[in-house]
Amino acid sequence: MDTTTLAAFLAVDLLLVFTPGADWAYAISAGLRDRSVVPAVAGLIAGHAAYALMAVAGLAVIVASSPAVLTALTIAGAGYLLWLGWGVLRQPAALASAEGAVGFSRTQIMLKGAGTSGLNPKALLLFFSLFPQFLDPATGWPVAAQTGLLSTVHLTACAVVYLTVGVLAGTVLKSRPSAARAVSRVSGAMMIVIGGFLLVERLAG
Repeated sequence: MDTTTLAAFLAVDLLLVFTPGADWAYAISAGLRDRSVVPAVAGLIAGHAAYALMAVAGLAVIVASSPAVLTALTIAGAGYLLWLGWGVLRQPAALASAEGAVGFSRTQIMLKGAGTSGLNPKALLLFFSLFPQFLDPATGWPVAAQTGLLSTVHLTACAVVYLTVGVLAGTVLKSRPSAARAVSRVSGAMMIVIGGFLLVERLAG
């Protein structure tokens, strides 16, 4: 795989990673609620890593060619976004932290993060629609190796961006409770809007 193709993929990948969504909302919530955002970000990365393993195994092609499977995954992801968004609106992260109402273990935080990214429609788009455009069997690299390289680039970008978002949320917003609650509510509303749009679009299609 040549450097031009890799650079082009990185540019497109960063645009997707930098787009606020469910992963961002979860990283922000962790930054406001917990002493360390590492468990939350590790969970988010684990969800993306699961997709990466499937892509390397060639399942991305299978899922992309099966509308029924892709529809089921998209509906599941949209439903999960609606559930998460409603939870954030009911109890903004800053408010929960201030009242000490949240007491999740590190394992629970990681599992919830894995569920957030693992059912994130944006991750489905990335692995099942975007990756194939940058794979070229004619380069001499095995497709699995190319997919593994692209996956490594994506996971690294996610880790850096989500850690930065979580840390900034903890350092900048914790001293501003009203701003933190507003950001949490906007994140929750964003998840509901995205989830609702995806659900309606998929069912209507």
